[in-house]
Amino acid sequence: MGGLGSLIWSPLARGRLTRPWGQATTRSDNDPISAAMLDQAQNRPIADAVQRVAENRGLPMARIAMAWLLRNPVVTAPIIGATRPEHLADAVAALDIDLTADEAHLLETPYTPRTPSGY
Repeated sequence: MGGLGSLIWSPLARGRLTRPWGQATTRSDNDPISAAMLDQAQNRPIADAVQRVAENRGLPMARIAMAWLLRNPVVTAPIIGATRPEHLADAVAALDIDLTADEAHLLETPYTPRTPSGY
């Protein structure tokens, strides 16, 4: 893809990939746009897969989600929206995670084509 890069907006799905599905936070309880776009049944298998890999490795879900994203060579800059120091620590730590082919397959299998939304 000679020279092509991408900026990834909200690689952690506004926090949905940082905690088990259905676990609420102040942000998720007060973000109606995010809820409308992300809290859909079709997204649960994605979060569940991230949780499964994270639990198997004993790592935070955020690190696994970021590590999966960073496997893609066209990703040049994920926009993580860190609001606490540990968010930055997880993002940096993801650089040292090498997912296995089986883990990548587990994370990619739940993805299905989607109609663009939110724009």
